[in-house]
Amino acid sequence: MKVLHIYAGNLFGGIETLLVTLAKAQGLCPQMQHHFGLCFEGSLSHQLQSLDAPLHLLGKVRISRPWTVWKARQQLHQLLRREKFDLAICHSCWPQAVFGSTVRANNLPLVFWCHDVLNGKHPLERLAKLVPPDLVIANSHYTQASVPKLYQTDSDTLYLPVASPNTGNRAAIRSTVRAELSTPDHAVVIVQASRLERWKGQSMLISALAQLRDIPGWICWIAGGVQRPHEAEYLQELEVQAQTLGISDRVLFLGQRTDVPYLLAAADIHCQPNTGAEPFGIAFIEALYAGLPVVTTAIGGAMEIVDDSCGRLVAANDIDALSKALGMLISNPDERASLASGGKARAEYLCHPERQINRLYHLLSQVVEQPTVA
Repeated sequence: MKVLHIYAGNLFGGIETLLVTLAKAQGLCPQMQHHFGLCFEGSLSHQLQSLDAPLHLLGKVRISRPWTVWKARQQLHQLLRREKFDLAICHSCWPQAVFGSTVRANNLPLVFWCHDVLNGKHPLERLAKLVPPDLVIANSHYTQASVPKLYQTDSDTLYLPVASPNTGNRAAIRSTVRAELSTPDHAVVIVQASRLERWKGQSMLISALAQLRDIPGWICWIAGGVQRPHEAEYLQELEVQAQTLGISDRVLFLGQRTDVPYLLAAADIHCQPNTGAEPFGIAFIEALYAGLPVVTTAIGGAMEIVDDSCGRLVAANDIDALSKALGMLISNPDERASLASGGKARAEYLCHPERQINRLYHLLSQVVEQPTVA
């Protein structure tokens, strides 16, 4: 089965992590050959190229500039005629709106991979709605519940395949990373590694930690680089917040990192207290693989990932509850160790790559065998 994944490619987050995982895990399901059609070059295209994954650049698209859409559709049309794919997958509403009609015009089965919660009102969603797919794959049950706002198409939930990182000697990594970041070996490190989006809860984390300023021995690492102008503004606000609350010497802003698995291996607690609902949450799975107890808010996809065996859920926007949960884990190494011991099993149960990729093959096979939607 020859599959074309269509996406923008100008940022890097959960969708991009999925596409890189599919490229890396090609051997887990040899029946599927993954190709990638991107509009923009960047970190994603560079990683795919380094893996020798089949990459097709469709051209930069701005929906506000119709001629760029027309040119990219022509590029896709030529690619579909040349390569003879079995089906195409549009990851999110933007590529569905831009390229769904081209896939349809080539009589190719079309799959929409839903990575965000839909409301049916956003202009991109209204454009995407014009081209119904043959199947919708949702990254969580929470996301799947929103699909009827856009499509009446059959849908299914597939937790994203996430591989356990092979980081090597954890003790050596812990020592090396902490030395680089001037963090003592005995410090309890709370880490958050995510995009600099307000709803990811960095501000809430800083507020909660400020209540723990009298507890000695903790350090917070916040990783995530600026990708868009509003993120630069947010980062500046976070730095001012930490300074104002008197904990700027204990909150380190690490910027964009390419070594997140190593940061996780060197930390003690993972905390991403979302103030908006996470559709799924690859960051939580990665933290569980790293053996970190996960502390987050009880909203969205996180509730399908984190349970009492591996972490703690607190009420959304409840800074006091978050502070209490973090304080307990900072002060109680036995509790941290107990939750850490359940992390890897939980991550594998939900996201084991071989099982999830073969399940993807099963779902896509059903679409290929059926006639496409008119």
